[in-house]
Amino acid sequence: MSAPISNKLIHPQPIHAPPLLTPISRINGKMKACCRAVSTIYPMAITTRFSPCFITKVAEPNAGLIGGEYDVLQDPNTLSHLKTELLQQVKGTNRGIFGVPSSKKSDIEALVKLLESHNPTPDPTLNLEKVGGWWKLVYSTITILGSKRTKLGLRDFITLGEFFQIIDIEKSKAVNVIKFNARGLKLLNGKLTIETSFKIASKSRVDVSYDNSTVTPDQLLNVFSKNYDVLLAIFNLEGWLEITYVDDRMRIGRDDKGNIFILERSEEGTV
Repeated sequence: MSAPISNKLIHPQPIHAPPLLTPISRINGKMKACCRAVSTIYPMAITTRFSPCFITKVAEPNAGLIGGEYDVLQDPNTLSHLKTELLQQVKGTNRGIFGVPSSKKSDIEALVKLLESHNPTPDPTLNLEKVGGWWKLVYSTITILGSKRTKLGLRDFITLGEFFQIIDIEKSKAVNVIKFNARGLKLLNGKLTIETSFKIASKSRVDVSYDNSTVTPDQLLNVFSKNYDVLLAIFNLEGWLEITYVDDRMRIGRDDKGNIFILERSEEGTV
């Protein structure tokens, strides 16, 4: 007699699909998910309210990515797309100086984190030629709100112009220039210049110390004289600065006060 056939079905083990990249709006501050890639190359789509783009990750043990065991595949097309998206998001924010809606701020910071995880220069202080030169600020989380904005006349009387940073790597100096336009009988153009020195603290961090500052012309200095300490407290970057992303055209940094700075390389000229 043949053996009885078992009436128990054998259930195959479920096959799990490769995980999708966390949507931009839900990326957490540590970005650990971006640093721990799967062991096979998978295309992963970002399909939030940003334009769709595709990122490819590949596992490489001991690749040395900051905070992870794997490296992120450096795709120039991906980096270019992310930078384009970031510049589009900061457009119209007036560099964020007077605040931005929380949803906009979250979108910008999520894109910043993605770029930081794709940093093509993980040791920027060992490659200072990429850091030196002229830069223009396009966004920061430094804000001038409430009574500070009123005291400095930045509601109606004075408007902000361009923000420049000139880095001299040979002298270990940085000059920050903030331009102003003052309305009166005639338009008055002026600037605040803050000179600092920096010292390399690690492969990605510099310590910044304040040297001196000036406001020109004298008419603008007179406008700011009563609240000069307020002005200097806002724009003095003394402390440490972490360079979290830098390439030939863009630089991103974070300071010891939790601020983010996004800068584009600028043509050399007079300020």
